[in-house]
Amino acid sequence: MGAPVGGGAAVAFDERRRLVEGVRAYGLIAAMWLRSTMAYRASFAMTVFGNFAATAFDFVAILLMFSHVDVLDGYSLPEIALLYGASGTAFGLADLVMGSMDRLGRRVRDGTLDTLLVRPVPVLAQVAADRFAPHRLGRITQGALVLGYALVVLEVEWTPLKTAMIPLMLLSGAAIFAAVFVAGAAFQFVAQDASEVQNSFTYGGNTLLQYPPSIFAKDLVRGVTFVVPLAFVNWLPALYVLGREYPLGLPEWVAFLPPVVAAVCWAGAGLAWRKGLRAYRSTGS
Repeated sequence: MGAPVGGGAAVAFDERRRLVEGVRAYGLIAAMWLRSTMAYRASFAMTVFGNFAATAFDFVAILLMFSHVDVLDGYSLPEIALLYGASGTAFGLADLVMGSMDRLGRRVRDGTLDTLLVRPVPVLAQVAADRFAPHRLGRITQGALVLGYALVVLEVEWTPLKTAMIPLMLLSGAAIFAAVFVAGAAFQFVAQDASEVQNSFTYGGNTLLQYPPSIFAKDLVRGVTFVVPLAFVNWLPALYVLGREYPLGLPEWVAFLPPVVAAVCWAGAGLAWRKGLRAYRSTGS
């Protein structure tokens, strides 16, 4: 017997409704944590500054390195700053929105995930918004300042495509990192205590992308291009802006694929999340 007429439309409508509910729930939970944080504004300001200063040490290390060399494998300081600023800003946006996903393993172990399952709100929205931390704005600010410095001092012949590549790189990069956060959380349904594995791809990936791909082994570059496609966060679009040769002999048009890659990553992460959630077994506590 065939599927009912309009069944596909009904499924699509239900998916859209759940998406809207999830976004609304995320906003309400995040707003609750934001109000709680802003009740102690001096503490909030100090934590934002602390987050800013802690992440700034990474770029200070790059500055110290360039105090002894003029170029790093042919890349100047402004070019490295473009890679650093783009990766740092994109990761900061993803960390602000989805950074709480690494706590899922703890919830699985202690059984507190069960309380989220009985609420009429998508679990993903609840986990992502849990303990929403606006002090992570410090990381975004620091990355954006470095990016701004790079855009000012770089000697680039700006075209409409190169100009459009900057916001495209930041938004798509943030979406790719966010998908990695979700996929890592889905893995914790099985591993339960795997936040460090997840962090190796998120925080570790951000550190990796701060440097040009030419200084890494080709196998590593292949891995972050074709397996976990972090290269689309900043390497490939930034190399187009800089007019640099692409790693692995890739064609020039791959620089325009970050939105497509982000969509594919989210499709895969969503599938992994649903499978992980269905496989979850309560602790019974």
